Amino acid sequence: MSLLAISDLHVRHPENREFVERLRPESDCDWLLIAGDVGELSTDIENTLSLLRDRFSTVVWAPGNHELWTVPEDPVQARGVQRYNHLVELCRRLGVLTPEDPYPVWDGPGGPVAVAPLFLLYDYTFRPHGTSTEQQALTVAHDAGVVCTDEFLLHPDPYLGRAEWCRARLKATEERLAALPSDLPTVLVNHYPLIREPTRVLRYPEFALWCGTEHTADWHRRFRARAVVYGHLHIPRTTWHDGVPFQEVSLGYPREWKPRPGSPGHVPVVLDGASRTGHP
Repeated sequence: MSLLAISDLHVRHPENREFVERLRPESDCDWLLIAGDVGELSTDIENTLSLLRDRFSTVVWAPGNHELWTVPEDPVQARGVQRYNHLVELCRRLGVLTPEDPYPVWDGPGGPVAVAPLFLLYDYTFRPHGTSTEQQALTVAHDAGVVCTDEFLLHPDPYLGRAEWCRARLKATEERLAALPSDLPTVLVNHYPLIREPTRVLRYPEFALWCGTEHTADWHRRFRARAVVYGHLHIPRTTWHDGVPFQEVSLGYPREWKPRPGSPGHVPVVLDGASRTGHP
């Protein structure tokens, strides 16, 4: 019985779709945590989550930025909050847990822990050195030629911008996490890292603008995290912060995962801090 995690499946790529079709649990009791970016098309998202829900005992999904894109070829042209709500209802029909559902409790090895899928977005506070405002940071990124596709395809409707949507999500999520029993540890599952440190290794540091928010920097401590699971960066690794493992579990694009040694797959979630090795 294992608590497993993966993200950034990007199933529009044929090689990634084939990978997902081969993905299997290790036992009938395994859970799978998906930290976003299944795909862009609503049809691909539905087909993939349906396949995985049929194989794993429990599937928990937190959205990435790609699921929230509204691309011209998608039969669902909903934008912003309306698109997110559509995906939540899709997951509920499939029996996949979302950030809008009660947090399930993992009672397997390392438990009990509340598994909390989060949808928080970003607010442009992971800014380049020397900038102090959102506009300054975006100008530096544009001048460097580093602009996330979200700026064109991830619409914040009905909010004025993605930062405003992020602030609303932070408030609602913080209230839910604070309502958990004070003696119940958590596993926090978010598409973006909850702290800025993992973004320091980005090849293009300006891209950190689209990678999270400084307002969650202490959430792993405040909400008793036994592990933090995230994706988005396409740099799979585990780092340790305040004794908590932060696990980046991306598959990524074929050009990224094919050269890596070993076979890609879902990653066991580390719940025992004593097992850490080789951490910085």
